[in-house]
Amino acid sequence: MDIQFIGENLLPGKIGQFFIVLSFAASLLATIAYFFATSNKNLEDKSWVKIGRLAFWINGMSIIGIGVTLFYLILNHYNEYHYVYSHSSKELPVYYIVSAFWQGQEGSFWLWSFWQTLLGVILIWKAKSWENGVMTIVALSQTFLASMLLGVDILGIRVGSSPFILLRDAVNLKEMAPIFADPENYKNYLSFITDGRGLNPLLQNYWMVIHPPTLFLGFASMIVPFAYGIAALWQKRYKDWVKPVLPWVSFAVMILGTGIIMGSFWAYEALNFGGFWAWDPVENASIIPWLTLIGGLHVIIAYKNTGHAYFTAMALTLVSFILVLYASFLTRSGILGETSVHSFTDLGMFGQLISYIVVFLFLAVFFIVWRWKELPITHKDEETYSREFWMFIGALVVTVSCIHIIFATSGPVFNKIFGTNNVPKDLKYYNQWQAPFAVLITLISGFSQFLKYKRTDPRKFYSSLISSVVFALVITGAFVWISGIYTNLMYIILTFSCIFAVLANARLLTGAFTKKGSKLAGSAIAHIGFALLLVGALVSAATSNPISINETNFIPVKDFEKAAKPGENIMLYKNEPKQMGKYTVTYISDTTIQPNTYYRLNFKVIDQASGKIKEDFTVNPSIQENDRMGLIASPDTKHYLLRDIYTHITSAAQKKEEHAEHEGHTEDENYKAPRIVKVAAGDTLHVSSGILTVKNLNNKPVVKDLKVDKEDLAVSLPIEINVSGKMYNLEPLFLIKGNNTFDFARKNDELGIRVRFTKIIPEENKFELQIFEKPQQAKDWVVFKSIEFPFINLYWMGTIVMVVGFLISIFRRKKEIKLD
Repeated sequence: MDIQFIGENLLPGKIGQFFIVLSFAASLLATIAYFFATSNKNLEDKSWVKIGRLAFWINGMSIIGIGVTLFYLILNHYNEYHYVYSHSSKELPVYYIVSAFWQGQEGSFWLWSFWQTLLGVILIWKAKSWENGVMTIVALSQTFLASMLLGVDILGIRVGSSPFILLRDAVNLKEMAPIFADPENYKNYLSFITDGRGLNPLLQNYWMVIHPPTLFLGFASMIVPFAYGIAALWQKRYKDWVKPVLPWVSFAVMILGTGIIMGSFWAYEALNFGGFWAWDPVENASIIPWLTLIGGLHVIIAYKNTGHAYFTAMALTLVSFILVLYASFLTRSGILGETSVHSFTDLGMFGQLISYIVVFLFLAVFFIVWRWKELPITHKDEETYSREFWMFIGALVVTVSCIHIIFATSGPVFNKIFGTNNVPKDLKYYNQWQAPFAVLITLISGFSQFLKYKRTDPRKFYSSLISSVVFALVITGAFVWISGIYTNLMYIILTFSCIFAVLANARLLTGAFTKKGSKLAGSAIAHIGFALLLVGALVSAATSNPISINETNFIPVKDFEKAAKPGENIMLYKNEPKQMGKYTVTYISDTTIQPNTYYRLNFKVIDQASGKIKEDFTVNPSIQENDRMGLIASPDTKHYLLRDIYTHITSAAQKKEEHAEHEGHTEDENYKAPRIVKVAAGDTLHVSSGILTVKNLNNKPVVKDLKVDKEDLAVSLPIEINVSGKMYNLEPLFLIKGNNTFDFARKNDELGIRVRFTKIIPEENKFELQIFEKPQQAKDWVVFKSIEFPFINLYWMGTIVMVVGFLISIFRRKKEIKLD
């Protein structure tokens, strides 16, 4: 950054880099100070605590400084900075510029660090006696995150990647463009690089404005239960940690789950694979810690009520954050390569990411081994007819499910380590293996509601259970028949388990208005939401079907069959309706708003007997021709209460760019060579669009934006064009000004015609016209695919219900802490 080239603004980058270094130093100091504060036996001595708090506050201010500086650079398009050039452009609206902020690794690390700082500040305020031990771990994690942004060389080793690195330092400009081989051009490179590369087209969606912040808040919040767990082991407060950690566990589960579901919304609305969950490696990596912490939450509650399963509760809590770090490693190390649409490229932080995992894994293992003999582990077996036993079994099932996902997802990691070439698992593989786990989890979440902690009378249990089972069987029978999934036994079993879970937990809610029942309202609602989410995902995925059936199984587009299935796609020509099952579909128009082209497709259901329109809607899917990624399609969806019609473009006619009149080009270039004709009033001519008729000369034309003096002669020639009975009018103008003649053409873009009135021939009582017509091109066409998703709203509704349940649980746990 020492040498300044022409046009560069280096000061903001220096300020930003200063804040990065200050953030790292402050978080490291906070870690050391809080460590000594925790180890200090003199409870009256608060000196280390004060240093730790001050250092963490400085870290927080530094994080804000980094964010403000980077956003300033992006908003003002300072392309001398590599991060700005790589992820933004002047075409982006402000809300997508916000998305560009965290598109790259550096921005997303900052986002994670920001949320973790905010949570640390809350802990300083609220953790009270837990502050020192918990903040030691949070500050240590903050130190690792700050190091990811350093972008400095230490003993020849690159540490982190700074968002303030200059473009000319990150990229060899002379190799990027030969023009920079000239020293003068190289010094003045910003005059050639006037805009950035822009935001990844897949991320140009409103969900990507809110999905990453929510997801990273979920990731950041996972450190808090981990920190409480380590602090409990470190300070021998084995039993005390349960009450303060429960609200944080519920919060982390709720936020991370919300972030994951937002990602499925984005996939559903922005990606064209036709679904909301693809078992993508990064999707898997984010859901694994969520599931393990859900298991941990239930076992913590079981321990709180019975004293059983302490080690399992602690282990699941600790391992959940380790799995967050593993998810980050998969996403950011570059090890996934092309197997995920979510993964980042490798910025050389492979070793740092491994170190982050190893250090926190070591802390977890070390403290458990160190305190093993003192842990409050009971050796008495739980009663089979007890709630805590089945909560433990449920957590075990979730853990086994996660282990399977981890091994299936980690194929690229195993390939790297062992030099193998294992192919990534497909959607069908995951669905087949995970369905039985889902059945067990939903069944347990249902029948465990009829069990009490410690011991339940088996006769009371079965008598309470039987009515819910019977009702679930009846409803399942009706539902599988209506939804059409009765041909698949596993689908039927999973549907029954979900409906049973809904009914069992709904029954529990009937006591929500009593003092005793209200304690379980949050968990019951969350269980109902999770079951609805599962059954919605099952039915919509199992019964989704393409409705754009092409019986010819042929699309006349070169190599189309290599990219998509012709039998599931339909080609439409503009303004030519086509029957598609019960729908009549028409390609009405298209509009280009750079860089996207939006297609207007109209769907109608017409009653064959009466001819009345029973259903009428329009969708507007779009495409973007991207130099790096080819054709990027964004679907559009028509939403109904019980189904969605999901439509995306698979191929389209390329639009030929037309020239406006400017230096070096005339508008005539858009047309064929003109026909020069002599005509008189009343003459007719055939043109490609219809019949052209010449009207009588107009001696008093309406002339706009043109000064006509009294001695000047201005006349116009009205022309009428008949296109299948519809009339279009043009009136080209002819002007004599002094000794000079001028003509002003008139055009109709819809007809592709332009007419010049170039000469008056008085001796023949005729006029000379030049008629320009656009080349007769092939008709505009588009190829699209439409998919029907039945009962998809159960999935979205389940998400909302589940989040509401978690919120109720969080507020109840916080209330319990206040009462204590």
